[in-house]
Amino acid sequence: MQNFDNVVIFNHPLINHKIAILRDEKTSMKEFRELIEEITTLMTYEALKEGVPTVKKTVKTPLEVCEQSVVLDNAIAIVPILRAGLGMVNGVHVLFPSARVGHIGMYRDEETLEPKEYYCKLPDGIEDKLVLLVDPMLATGGSACDAIDLLKKRGCKNIKFMAIIGAPEGVSKVATTHPDVKVYVSTLDRQLNENGYILPGLGDAGDRLFGTK
Repeated sequence: MQNFDNVVIFNHPLINHKIAILRDEKTSMKEFRELIEEITTLMTYEALKEGVPTVKKTVKTPLEVCEQSVVLDNAIAIVPILRAGLGMVNGVHVLFPSARVGHIGMYRDEETLEPKEYYCKLPDGIEDKLVLLVDPMLATGGSACDAIDLLKKRGCKNIKFMAIIGAPEGVSKVATTHPDVKVYVSTLDRQLNENGYILPGLGDAGDRLFGTK
C-alpha cells in the first residue's frame, strides 16, 4: 500500500499486544469488549495530540496563579458507525467524558458489499465540533466513506476517523476519497477475502462484541 499523508498506522507494542488477544477466537465477549475500549483509549490519546480546540484557563495552585491550556468545553463529538462502532465509544469517553455522541447506522449488502444507511442522529452543533468517527474494522472503506460524506453534508469540517484493524483496500479508499480527513489505524492487515472480510482480521467485530453469534 502506498503512503498517504493523511494516514497514521500505529505500531505500538502495547496496542499490538492487546490486538493479539483481540484476534484470538477463544477470547470471551467480556474481554473482547474491554480490549476494544482499551485500544480505543490508547488510539484517542495519540490521535488527539493535535487539532483539539483549547482555551487558556487561570489556575490557582497552592503556590501561585498560572495559565493552563484546557480542552474547549463541548468541542468534541463521537460518532460510531453502528453497530460495532458502539464498542469504541467508552474508550473515547475515558479521556473526554463530556463528549457528545451521535450515531450513524449502516449495514453491508451481502451481495454487493455496498453500505446501506438506515439511521442517522447527530448532536446539535456538530458542524462546529471535532468529530471522531469510529468503527473497529476498516474493510472495503465503503461505510467509512459514506459516513464521512454524510457528516460533511451536515457541515462538519474537522473529522478524524479511527479504526482498530484496517485492510489496505479500505485505508486507500478512505485516504484518497477524503484526503482532508485524518485516518488512524492500529494495525494494517494483509488483505480482504472474497466476502470482504479482513485477513487475518478477527471475525465480525459486532458479533463478538454483542454475542450475536
